[in-house]
Amino acid sequence: MDTVLPDGEENLIVLRFGEAVHAYLNICPHAGRRLDWAPGKFLLSKGALVCAAHGASFMAVSGACIGGPCRGQSLRRVSVRVVDGEVCLID
Repeated sequence: MDTVLPDGEENLIVLRFGEAVHAYLNICPHAGRRLDWAPGKFLLSKGALVCAAHGASFMAVSGACIGGPCRGQSLRRVSVRVVDGEVCLID
């Protein structure tokens, strides 16, 4: 999902698990590359997002890296909430 944030235009990863919604910048902290292997196509394995470039694994609910070259780092969270069934950015 592309959006405009205060720092400029960004691509976001938005995940929904039941009523919980999590959003992150689509940038791997290891090498600054997008996590998707094709636009909007993400690898999910056992509740983790997997970076298509170098295989780093991130917990979908927290963004924390749990394996790979950036262990101990996290995806950058973007604040969102659900309003009338739509995911909205929080200022």
